[in-house]
Amino acid sequence: MLFRLKYKWFATLLLSLCLVIIGMFALMQWSFDRGFLRYVNRLEQQRLEQLATLLEQHYPLLGDWQMLQTNPALWRQLLRASLVEPESGELLPMAALRRHGPPEDLFARRLVLLDAKGRPVVPAGHRSCAEELRPLQVDGHLIGYLGLACQRKVALQHQLVFASEQKRAFFLIALAMAAGAALLALPLAAAMVRRVQSLAQATHQLAAGCYRVRVEAHANDELGQLARDFNALARTLEQNEQARRRWLADISHELRTPLAVLRGEIEALQDGLRPLDAAALASLQGETLRLGRLVDDLYQLSLSDLGALTYRWQTLDAVALLVQVGDEMRGAFTRAGLELCFEWLPDLTAWLRTDGDRLQQLFSNLLANSLAYTDGGGRVRVAAHRDGAELVIDVQDSAPGVPQESLPRLFERLYRVETSRSRERGGAGLGLSICRSIVEAHGGSIQARPSPLGGVWIEVRLPLQEEGR
Repeated sequence: MLFRLKYKWFATLLLSLCLVIIGMFALMQWSFDRGFLRYVNRLEQQRLEQLATLLEQHYPLLGDWQMLQTNPALWRQLLRASLVEPESGELLPMAALRRHGPPEDLFARRLVLLDAKGRPVVPAGHRSCAEELRPLQVDGHLIGYLGLACQRKVALQHQLVFASEQKRAFFLIALAMAAGAALLALPLAAAMVRRVQSLAQATHQLAAGCYRVRVEAHANDELGQLARDFNALARTLEQNEQARRRWLADISHELRTPLAVLRGEIEALQDGLRPLDAAALASLQGETLRLGRLVDDLYQLSLSDLGALTYRWQTLDAVALLVQVGDEMRGAFTRAGLELCFEWLPDLTAWLRTDGDRLQQLFSNLLANSLAYTDGGGRVRVAAHRDGAELVIDVQDSAPGVPQESLPRLFERLYRVETSRSRERGGAGLGLSICRSIVEAHGGSIQARPSPLGGVWIEVRLPLQEEGR
């Protein structure tokens, strides 16, 4: 049988409160026993003082301690008289001493009465039993000592009854507190579990694919932080799901176009509407190459997402590789009527820990992007310089430009600004996404901004490495 969290927390709270109550009950018992015993001893000390006063008052009549030793009844009368507090300092008559009740044997057994030389007067105790001896004096002359051994535990019946009643009252109070704690712990446990239950229900909905679910996160405790983290996770999953659906739709759209063209041309050839000549074969080959490039770009991006995009790290001069890529593509720029110029210091070298093939792919994609989307007669400027421990590469092209709000999205997969960067002019919109993956794999950054030449300015920052390392 499942033991629900609500009852677990209820049991935990109740057990904790009961342990506290039991501890308080034990401490109260211990404190009461000690305090009550101190109170009893203090009363007996007061009685001892009264008995000392009686002895000092009656000693002139006795003459010495011989009468007490030979007359135990007189000693018992004095003990009984010590139970009554005199209303004045006058000597109590012997008749009054005989009217008082029986003496308390326990008090008498702990008394110590010594003469002036320290010899016991009555066989009621020994000098070593008393913790402190009070001197007895008459007219300034020492006549003896009186002491009392302190009581170590409550022994008299009326004292035991009183202590028992108090302990019973403590027990009833503790029992009432435990019952109140039980009544308080259950709603507290329910309130705490209610927040956990809301998180659990939201988690079940999230696991079922409902990414719009959210929970309240107003508290500043750990559960509140957990709720905020859950909402952040739900938002991320919702965004990822939307991106996945958009990604699938875009891929389907991109694949449908070349396939539709190929099917149309093949059907035209089959129906005899178009002759099977070199021009028809060249058109088919162009669409096939375009479809192959799209599939290859998708494959490269999928490898990057899976972390399976291989890198063979080595140290090389990135500027020299950039010049090599530019020289290889200069003919294509010339045929498109574009001017390609490089600007940096003649002795600039930039050693990077990189993969030569991936870095060459990065430079090729950047230049191919400007080649595809720059109007004829325009200009493409490539610059490089050092900025601290980074190599900064700037690729700027002339018109057409990109709206400011679209610049951050240029590195998204399959994203194109349709007004200027159409499918007819460019590729599938994956080149800059691949560039971002390569740059991030090198620990660098890439961003787009408006170019002073009228087009787009792509800035790439890559961490440098010391030469020879």
